[in-house]
Amino acid sequence: MKNNSYHIFFNNLANPLKIEIIGSLKKTSKSVKELVKELNVEQSKVSHALSALKKCNIVNVIQDGKKRIYSLNKNTIVPMLKLIDRHSKMHCDCKCCTMKDCKGKK
Repeated sequence: MKNNSYHIFFNNLANPLKIEIIGSLKKTSKSVKELVKELNVEQSKVSHALSALKKCNIVNVIQDGKKRIYSLNKNTIVPMLKLIDRHSKMHCDCKCCTMKDCKGKK
């Protein structure tokens, strides 16, 4: 069922930690240790989030000795993020601090 795959995919993008990880990996590939330090989040939470992102092929991982280096899927996710950025600039003009603040505003 295609709707289930949409649900799984967009559920990954609705998670604040996963969005932070994606934002960080937009800049450059990183190890779990680097993400933990940058995001100031427990290693287990970062690893769990990366595992879910990997299952949907949102991130790729390569082994570098004992380290795992994570990067965004350049074939699908990077172009999609660029499209989202372009769409947001054109159509999402809410200047609120949080999405919660945007509810009911036009």
